[in-house]
Amino acid sequence: MAKDWKQTALLVIDMQKDFIEDWSPVALKAGKNIVPNVVKAVEIARERGILIVWVVRENDPLGRDVELFRRHYYTEMKVKIGCKGSEGAGLVDGLLIKEEDYKLVKSRFSAFFATHLHSVLQATGIHNLVITGQRIQTPNCIRQTVFDAVALDYPQVTVIVDATAAATPEVHQANLFDMKNIGVATQTLQEWSEAKA
Repeated sequence: MAKDWKQTALLVIDMQKDFIEDWSPVALKAGKNIVPNVVKAVEIARERGILIVWVVRENDPLGRDVELFRRHYYTEMKVKIGCKGSEGAGLVDGLLIKEEDYKLVKSRFSAFFATHLHSVLQATGIHNLVITGQRIQTPNCIRQTVFDAVALDYPQVTVIVDATAAATPEVHQANLFDMKNIGVATQTLQEWSEAKA
């Protein structure tokens, strides 16, 4: 199917140090492995003129906007995960937000939940989404964002399978299977990079 790259956005989800670097208590080991592919996906998106949406966590230092099950990270003597202004909230090395990109701060798994992402995409004529990144596991932020995109009737949602990560290959594959069953395209980075506009 022919694509108009100007109607496509690349969502880069939670590629922050707190979720990837070894020193973090919530780092996903597989997250480090996908960094080169996410970097390459961003490069390809820039070459194609695709809007890049950086989806990040920047939680309140007191944890007031954090899910109940994560608030224990914000009590005294605990590490504050994704805390606004902290080193851990920054993007991993190799990724950089540019002026023409769009940065979206979320406080829940889905990039659409309680954010203005859908409005921004609609206002800029975006109809197709390409998803990369991670957040603890594919079943969390990737899956929730993808399912919301499908529910919002985005006609083409693609997950780059080797630029997303989960705790184990089995968990990753099971969630990709579920996403394929609701019409989501699952491509490798090479397959997506060879796609024609």
